[in-house]
Amino acid sequence: MTQDILEQIKRELTNGHAKRGHPFRYFTLATNNGKTSRLRTVVLRKMRSDFTLIVYTDLRSEKIKHINKNSAVNALFYNPKKLTQVTIEGHAKIITDSEKLKAYWTNIPEKSRKDYTAIKPPGTAIKNPDNVEYNFDNPNFCIIEIVPETIEYLQLKRPNHLRVLFKKNDGDFDGEFLVP
Repeated sequence: MTQDILEQIKRELTNGHAKRGHPFRYFTLATNNGKTSRLRTVVLRKMRSDFTLIVYTDLRSEKIKHINKNSAVNALFYNPKKLTQVTIEGHAKIITDSEKLKAYWTNIPEKSRKDYTAIKPPGTAIKNPDNVEYNFDNPNFCIIEIVPETIEYLQLKRPNHLRVLFKKNDGDFDGEFLVP
């Protein structure tokens, strides 16, 4: 039964990046630099068959600074209609390989490329949000790969909630039920 739930999680995550309105498209990513934790909403761009998640970001962002100090991350997904929550704990890898970046960059719509081309780094104080300057010839685009170690599933339902923890074991995920 746990493998059926794992397949359900895989379908939901796949739909998260494939279907614009799916609740798993946007998720909460937590990072920690050893002193402080930060949460932010990010966009699920892709999920590989091994559950590796792909996120795009600006190379100068705070999340990149955190990941450089501590690669451990958490991802939280929630579907309010199905009352399901998926939490993924893993490690983040920052992909800066020019060939990989180029392959992803060519698939980003022109209007969305602006998000990675601001001259000043994300989080820099400015006087007027209408006067942000961009350099389209020098993007600060990078990819974060989140490689999961554990996946936890929670289904809120009656008469009993359902909770399952999946741990990576030789590349596969083994599941066990938990008290909700």
